[in-house]
Amino acid sequence: MSELILVTGATGYIGGRLVPRLLESGYRVRCLVRDGTRLQGFPWLAQVEVIQGDALDRASLVEAMRNASSAYYLIHGMQGNKKDAGRDLSAARNFAEAGVQAGLERIIYLGELVDPNAHLSSYLVSRNETGQILRQGRVPVTEFRAGMVVGSGSALFEMIRYLTERQPVLFCPQWFYSLAQPVAIRDVLAYLIAALKTPESVGEVIEIGGPTRLCYADMLRGYARERGLKRILLRTPFYTPRFSAYWVHMLTPIHWRIILPLIEGLHAEMIVHDDLAHRLFPNIHPLDFQTALHLALERVQSDTVETSWSDALVVTQGNTRPFILTTTDGMMLERRHLVLDLPSAPVFRAFTGLGGERGWLYLNWSWEIRGWLDKLVGGVGLRRGRRNPDDLRVGEALDFWRVEAVEPDRIMRLRAEMKLPGKAWLEFQSIPLPAGNTQLTQTAYFAPRGLGGFFYWYLLYPIHSLIFSGLIRKVAGRAKKLARL
Repeated sequence: MSELILVTGATGYIGGRLVPRLLESGYRVRCLVRDGTRLQGFPWLAQVEVIQGDALDRASLVEAMRNASSAYYLIHGMQGNKKDAGRDLSAARNFAEAGVQAGLERIIYLGELVDPNAHLSSYLVSRNETGQILRQGRVPVTEFRAGMVVGSGSALFEMIRYLTERQPVLFCPQWFYSLAQPVAIRDVLAYLIAALKTPESVGEVIEIGGPTRLCYADMLRGYARERGLKRILLRTPFYTPRFSAYWVHMLTPIHWRIILPLIEGLHAEMIVHDDLAHRLFPNIHPLDFQTALHLALERVQSDTVETSWSDALVVTQGNTRPFILTTTDGMMLERRHLVLDLPSAPVFRAFTGLGGERGWLYLNWSWEIRGWLDKLVGGVGLRRGRRNPDDLRVGEALDFWRVEAVEPDRIMRLRAEMKLPGKAWLEFQSIPLPAGNTQLTQTAYFAPRGLGGFFYWYLLYPIHSLIFSGLIRKVAGRAKKLARL
């Protein structure tokens, strides 16, 4: 029987791509997730074992590791404050100790390519310390330290793409000119899988990066060349990481909390210092930056992006478990119905195709304004878009929503991640009727927080009523067009 491999972080950018490649390599895979529903929609779900648990709960870790030979540790927070760093370190201690109890043979950890002697942000310090804690345990560890990851949907790629596409003139602070060694996502995955068959990698800290050493300004120029764009870069003498993070936050889909660790990491050079990766894995030939960029763009243009930086809930929710929609006292709702002489399938396709480049069909400019206002107060904004224009998975981002539920041909429920004085959901249903037609139901739920939440609901209700009445009509119109195709 083939080896059983435990993968943590399977709902994240790296983990979501690692799982299918492990399956292709002949391994059995078990995924440890806090919320099992977030794996719905992944094409490989039926081929893996899913265990619900938490790295902060050692008992659930021991159960998840039972009979597994190796485990990938792909867990980390992105907020970067002391609370998150402490939680990350506690999770690493639990993981190392649970591995001993479960008889785990190896842990493979993916960390960050940093100079440990440089002045590091709290986020990068915690990533470095996580590796140390895992290595101090009794289970052998292989630690990879990767440079910036280039791939469709990666935070680095999206940051480069949006800045270059939207700004003909860029003012470049000092961090634009620190050397880095970005690495293609396919090479990161190749190293992670090859480690399983390379016993010499046990106990090693392996730095991985692409063959190209270049600064962030060079990456922008490389993207501009790839797209045939002319861009002017003006160098400034300032470093200003937090201001830069806010600036990028406003111009790209990426939240400033995600951007800030990337920028702080560029305060020191993020380059490979030895050739250990080449000596241990001579058959892996990392792609140069321009080739990796070209392949990422091809994925985006063909709508075949597997995972995105925004898939991870930690992007906006920290360690909070997704809210489950319940009916409670004080929950406000606005529900609309239309009966359509259509089967349920095109109705479902109509509302699950909302957002992203297609927009919100009715008064789209008002949704964009709401996104900008959200960005101004530190929210996620509208520009996260969606991974695929038509396909949806539970747990992924859709503009300033998070997909909380998807049932084929029946329901889509979105949970608001914009800044609000309360919690909000937007739900669509396509309900088959006995006569062969379909009832389209659209419901907006709002659970206000304090007096401000009530004022928010009643003050904006006339605007929301206008938008939602137009939205359901447009969804119905799109469903009719889809039914004719």
